[in-house]
Amino acid sequence: MPEKHLYLSLIPQALIGSMLEPDAFGSYYAIGSKAHVKGEAIFFEVDPSFRSDDFPFRLLDERCVTQPDGSPKRSVYLSTYRVLSRIPISALGNLYLVTNDGKTLELERAAYLPEPTGRLHLYQEFCPITPLVASRSEPHDFSDAITNPAHPVHVPRIVFSELRIGELAFDPEKGSAHDLPYPNLVHLRDVLTELKYNDTKPSKLVLKQVKEGVLYRMVQGGFYVGDQQAFAYYRLPNLEELEGRYRNWWRSAQVTGLE
Repeated sequence: MPEKHLYLSLIPQALIGSMLEPDAFGSYYAIGSKAHVKGEAIFFEVDPSFRSDDFPFRLLDERCVTQPDGSPKRSVYLSTYRVLSRIPISALGNLYLVTNDGKTLELERAAYLPEPTGRLHLYQEFCPITPLVASRSEPHDFSDAITNPAHPVHVPRIVFSELRIGELAFDPEKGSAHDLPYPNLVHLRDVLTELKYNDTKPSKLVLKQVKEGVLYRMVQGGFYVGDQQAFAYYRLPNLEELEGRYRNWWRSAQVTGLE
């Protein structure tokens, strides 16, 4: 019998049991599901031994079984509500990035070393909220701040990536932005400029919600998941690796957009 996998989907948020291996599940989830007709997908593989009374794991035994025609069960939904906050970071395995035509890239955890620079940052949050946020804080500090229960606006746990902003990271007023694909660059410049000169607020909203589109081609560094107890970094391969070893995925990732 095929192995049973647990996947934590971020787009949309869900805990899913499946008999598909990660690559096959990514393709199915991005282009072969009526519930997710098109668009990118991002998901973690969860430790298969993870169990919690918060989720109906009995459904794995009851429903995640080989089908009468011999095919593997593709998906059994265990939860679609507040999933990320109920699975500890220690139970999260590799992260998978899926393009809207079903190409899947696997990312492993990597050591995280914060950059000792005073540059500005742009973060795309994926789960449990989906805004675009500018910040003076490096990723670990940003994660700590947004998950701090002492702050009036916070979340229990967050997954996000950093996006490239080129020269705007140091010179938001005059830096070149001709190759940046973000909507309303004037507004982005204004937000970054305010952060540069106003040290009373470490972060500021750029877009309330990224409605669709994952800008894989603009990701700088990689992806992060954090809370008050733990922080994990998943490194995106560098450009040389993407154009070589991961060329098929990278070519597909070039066509994604942001609205």
